[in-house]
Amino acid sequence: MIPNVAPAPADSAPATAAAAVQPKSGQRTAFSKVSASRLFASPGGVAGVVWLAALVVASLTAQWWLPYKTEDQDFTAVLSGPTAAHWLGTDELGRDLLSRIFAAAAGTLGTSLITVIVGVGLGTVLAMVAAGGDRTEGAISRVTEVMMSLPGTVIILAVIGAVGTNIPLIMAILGVLISAGIYRVILGQAKSLQSQLYVDAAKVDGVSTLGISLRHVLPGLTNTIVVQSALIFAVGMLIQAGLAFIGFGPPIPQPSWGGMIQGASQHVYDAPWLMVPTGAVLALTVLAANAIGNALGKSPNAGVSHLPSAAARRQRGRVVAAAVAATGAAASAADTGAIPAKGHLSVRGLSVGVDGGTPLVTGVSFDVEQGTVLGLVGESGCGKTMTALSLLGLLPAGVSATGGQILWNGKNLAAATERDMEGIRGRDIALISQEPMRALDPMFTVGYQLTAAIRRLLKVGKAEARAEALSLLEKVGIVDAKRILKTYPHQISGGMAQRVAIALALSGRPRLLVADEPTTALDVTVQAEILSLLRSLVKDSGMSVVMVTHDLGVVADICDNVAVMYAGQVVESGRTANILDNPRHPYTLALLAADPHANTAADMPERLATISGQVPQPKDWPTGCRFMARCQFAGSACAAPVPLLSSGSEDGLVRCVKADELAVEGLEWLATEVPTHHVMKIVEKDLA
Repeated sequence: MIPNVAPAPADSAPATAAAAVQPKSGQRTAFSKVSASRLFASPGGVAGVVWLAALVVASLTAQWWLPYKTEDQDFTAVLSGPTAAHWLGTDELGRDLLSRIFAAAAGTLGTSLITVIVGVGLGTVLAMVAAGGDRTEGAISRVTEVMMSLPGTVIILAVIGAVGTNIPLIMAILGVLISAGIYRVILGQAKSLQSQLYVDAAKVDGVSTLGISLRHVLPGLTNTIVVQSALIFAVGMLIQAGLAFIGFGPPIPQPSWGGMIQGASQHVYDAPWLMVPTGAVLALTVLAANAIGNALGKSPNAGVSHLPSAAARRQRGRVVAAAVAATGAAASAADTGAIPAKGHLSVRGLSVGVDGGTPLVTGVSFDVEQGTVLGLVGESGCGKTMTALSLLGLLPAGVSATGGQILWNGKNLAAATERDMEGIRGRDIALISQEPMRALDPMFTVGYQLTAAIRRLLKVGKAEARAEALSLLEKVGIVDAKRILKTYPHQISGGMAQRVAIALALSGRPRLLVADEPTTALDVTVQAEILSLLRSLVKDSGMSVVMVTHDLGVVADICDNVAVMYAGQVVESGRTANILDNPRHPYTLALLAADPHANTAADMPERLATISGQVPQPKDWPTGCRFMARCQFAGSACAAPVPLLSSGSEDGLVRCVKADELAVEGLEWLATEVPTHHVMKIVEKDLA
């Protein structure tokens, strides 16, 4: 029985060559709009902002409006309640409570901000650095775990004993201790942002690691940072008040909220009112900070989509590079001795695997000449996307090229360093993802992302970059280019977003375009338009394309050559017309028989040919033919490893010991299993 080909989720991949950068002053981002609207839509948030603003203004202008100095004493009104002369009453020395509360506010708020700046700032920096690599994360995480295990109260008291009551220093040390907890909160989100498709797009565009952290990760953390800052601000005030309460506050007679509460506690029975004004102001200030944090916390982070991403960071060690170089030399010697011409991609014996473990792709070889389109075809799990990602060095974390060569302009990209790849991504080789809405940074406009990529890749000025951006959008078929430049990604349709993604990929004027299922999520009409656009780009610019797809209709429409992949191997390759007209591998034959594109509603058979079973997992690959368990033509000879052999048609290759027999038996099977008119429709459609 011929295997069952059913639609499956496409292999996920990283983004197009697009990069978003940090907005300049005055540019409103999606985050600022959402956060402001959420904050002021919350009654608690509005009340918190109003209270803190009033408190700050009152404390900063206290010297001009306070009715008394903080040390002035009125012995005729000791421990009095509210009166016309003293609106909030007086303390045990006859000092005006209103004056002392607002005079102490500036110092309390200011020193609490020190805790926020040190704690949140240090925690954010550590999280961003740790998110950049596993080794760095391990070291920083161990240090922060030690910090979290330390008794903070004991450390603060020890510092006070050593240097005295230096409130700014104490609050800074408190910030250092708190930063460990902030680091743990932000690290997970920073790692999520590092693995987003638009971050991979920035890598393709050549943005440095520092640039990605500052321009992509940091803006995406803004919401969390603001929320944590509001909460730590409240914690700082409470701890500062607690220290002053036990006698470690500002020196007497300088007022502090904690010191005033401590004094009031001594008269809780004979003058209970004394506790109310200061306690109420402290409580309201803490509640205001918490209310602001809660209001902002309800706002979804505009920079994080929390969507799965197959592309993330990976490390290329010296051992892997050496292994690739060694096996690549052997593959090169075996396959060809010539150096590929400029603009010609030559993949020889490429193998990709999990670091120190399971292989995912083995012995893949193909060539892409300048101005041609190669299609990589197969079911999900066959290794198409892994092969495509290896061309740009964007393999997932823990996965790397373990053998073979990727020859491009005299360089072996399989053994290239990250610095080498930064000069190639976006400029020589660009990438289009099947999901453009994940590839575009939602925080910035289309124009900002596009012009930023152009300025970085082409080294041109702002005006020239904008003109080039308009030209690119028009080139990809966008009529109202000026309007689209001003829109955010969520404001455009999927087809429009894919056109923008193609424009971003073209911003560095690459010679090779890797398109990973660029039409999968689009309707039939838009799909046809995108394919037509790609055909015209190849024809007009001489650019080459590697097209990853499940769809033989797409292959017949646009590809000059095709490589059919199954279970991490190329099982058949050659000219598209030859393979569609005379398939020599059972898997190719099965895919062709299951293609519904050749039929209209009138002549569609009741049941398409199907492929039973599933693509085996890499750990379950057999030593012989990997398609053997699903192939009705399999025999004992298939149990041994099968090399790629000449298919007999031009430069075609096939990995099947029964390729010649299949040339006859396969067509007989088609005639038996599938109506003749269906077979002819397939061939006529695919060769048209």
